[in-house]
Amino acid sequence: MEKLFLKKRLLVFIPVFLFGLVGHGQQRGSVLQLTLRDAIGIALSENPTIKMADQDVELKKVSRKEAWQSLLPTVDLSGNISYTIEAATMNIDGNQFKMGRDKSNSWTGALQVSLPLFAPSVYRTMNMTREDIELALEKSRESRNSMVNQTTKAYFQLLLAQDSYDVLKKSYDFSVENYNVVKAKFEQGKVSEYDKISAEVQMRNMKPSVVSAENAVNLAMLQLKVLLGISDAELQIEIKDNLKNYEADVAAFDGQMLVSLKENSTLKQLDFNERLLHSSLKVQKASFMPTLALSYQYQYQSISNADFRLGNYNWSPSSTLALSLSVPLYRASNFTKVKSTRIQLEQLTENRINTERQLQMQATSYQDNMEASAEQLTSNKESVAQAEKGRLIAQKRYEIGKGTILELNSSEVALTQSQLTYNQSIYDYLVAKADLDYLMGKDYHE
Repeated sequence: MEKLFLKKRLLVFIPVFLFGLVGHGQQRGSVLQLTLRDAIGIALSENPTIKMADQDVELKKVSRKEAWQSLLPTVDLSGNISYTIEAATMNIDGNQFKMGRDKSNSWTGALQVSLPLFAPSVYRTMNMTREDIELALEKSRESRNSMVNQTTKAYFQLLLAQDSYDVLKKSYDFSVENYNVVKAKFEQGKVSEYDKISAEVQMRNMKPSVVSAENAVNLAMLQLKVLLGISDAELQIEIKDNLKNYEADVAAFDGQMLVSLKENSTLKQLDFNERLLHSSLKVQKASFMPTLALSYQYQYQSISNADFRLGNYNWSPSSTLALSLSVPLYRASNFTKVKSTRIQLEQLTENRINTERQLQMQATSYQDNMEASAEQLTSNKESVAQAEKGRLIAQKRYEIGKGTILELNSSEVALTQSQLTYNQSIYDYLVAKADLDYLMGKDYHE
């Protein structure tokens, strides 16, 4: 199921990725246009973290095969060649018997087949590996959800950087235009030198902010490229999107979102770990139980040969069938392991309670951030409208000589600040929502 899901995702998003490289690259020189859905899809199929998580699942499946293969018969073929320099002598009531022949060689070949008939620890280990696979699958799901969360926040971070750059660039362009107008009026003697200096200072103060905003865009784009698994430094990402497009989502929030930690991956992994510890405890207890095995051995040998002419040897076959029972009576380490596992279970129980409390606190914090951002949105939007109106009034007043350059500069600063705050409130809501979705363990669906 996981493989089919991954193949489907690859079939959908890799053509999009290649189309962006080829089609857009021909027109603009290696530019990839992305939407949020495209970015998440590429990250889920190309990021090495996701690939490693899938490989971990495959490793656990191999381990499970190793567990049940312990119940299969084992076949061993062995051979032995020995050379007797001086055979031992046995003394019985003064009579001496030579135990073999001096300076002779012996050859032995054996085939041994063993089959476990009753092995309790193997049965328990098989159950344990099944739960280990379920834990690996949950870790893989958590990796995917984490990648969706990181990619979503990186995408919105890039939108915030781009929108902030646009706001600051427009403000800088306005200050340049305003400076040129004031400079021309100063040269005509219509305004004082103070106005010219104030306009120039305003313009120069805006330049570092624009440069910093541009660097922030480049950094956000680089972070997104890393998550998407894009190593081509020449490839540029283009996102024709902005935070204002998500204004309706923020405005629709009513604060009545139902939060459930039932699908939270951290809690589910703790539950799987608890089941694994219980299984481990059963395996350890199984070490107190007897084991029964059946073995068969066929041996072909020739002993006490004076030379190395194999064709002249006398060979004799033999075979045995054995049933062995092993009953553990006392092994101190078994008791220690059982006690240690029980303590770990108690620790895990306390850890889960503490983790759930922390997650509940985080969920409340994310909800509060979303509610605060939603409440601020209306005010921030109105603030932008008022600031635009204020700047227009200040500009007209200055043009007719009834306003001052300080009023005009202040109105521009107020507009820039209100626009940045407006974008920040939308970004804060979207990031808090992404974190809350990840906390609740919501799976991404294409």
